Amino acid sequence: MPRYDYRCRACGATFEVSRPMIQASDPASCPEGHDDTVKLLSTVAVTGSGKASAPAPRPSSGGGGGCCGGGCCG
Repeated sequence: MPRYDYRCRACGATFEVSRPMIQASDPASCPEGHDDTVKLLSTVAVTGSGKASAPAPRPSSGGGGGCCGGGCCG
């Protein structure tokens, strides 16, 4: 279930609420009971190796060249 970050305008507390996406825009009360809250823009963390790999060359279907499979570059 997605988590949404909120900040209370009354006391300044920041808190998370887990709820279905269909309820993403519903108001949320802070843990102290205040109703004046604002939903914060969340960031997404993406992890990985950071290396891009080039696609493997396609095997040619003819005798040499490579511009169009070996047929036109004689």
